[in-house]
Amino acid sequence: MTTLKDALSRSLPMPNHHLSSLRPIRWFIGALCAIVLLCCTLPVNAAPVGEKYTKQYAPPPSYSNAELKNQDFSGQNLRVAEFSNANLNGTNFANADLTGAVLSASTMVETNLQGADLTQSMMDQVKMTRTNLQDAVLVNAILLRTTFDHPKITGADFTDAILDGAQIRQLCKTADGVNSKTGISTRESLGCLS
Repeated sequence: MTTLKDALSRSLPMPNHHLSSLRPIRWFIGALCAIVLLCCTLPVNAAPVGEKYTKQYAPPPSYSNAELKNQDFSGQNLRVAEFSNANLNGTNFANADLTGAVLSASTMVETNLQGADLTQSMMDQVKMTRTNLQDAVLVNAILLRTTFDHPKITGADFTDAILDGAQIRQLCKTADGVNSKTGISTRESLGCLS
């Protein structure tokens, strides 16, 4: 006859002396699983490295505080480039793409911005003297505290540009023409009274 003590002793597990020999195998399987998981979590299409990647994701050029007198940037893609506090006297930006560029506190004496796209650019506190803005697009540009001394603005589009009242009155004195890219008249874009 089986006693309760005998039944319990048969149902309890035996000491695991034989499992200690399995430790190296368990470690190997664990390490193998970790390697497989690591490899499976890497992206299949990793980001490209090299020349194509650096061209596509290169930071914008920075010319802040630079001496750029009489330089030629005509026709260049200078989107979101930085030219703050730069000397841009005599610099040629004709037909350049300066969308979102920062030109804050720069000096522009006889600078050529004819046909340039300055959409959403920061041009606050710029000192402009005889600057050529003919046919330039300054849509949504920030021009607060910028001084305009005899600018050429025929055909410039200032639609939604941020200017103060004194700047607008000054620019309206010589505003004329229609922008060739946007079809907006300079006087209309400035909100000049007839």
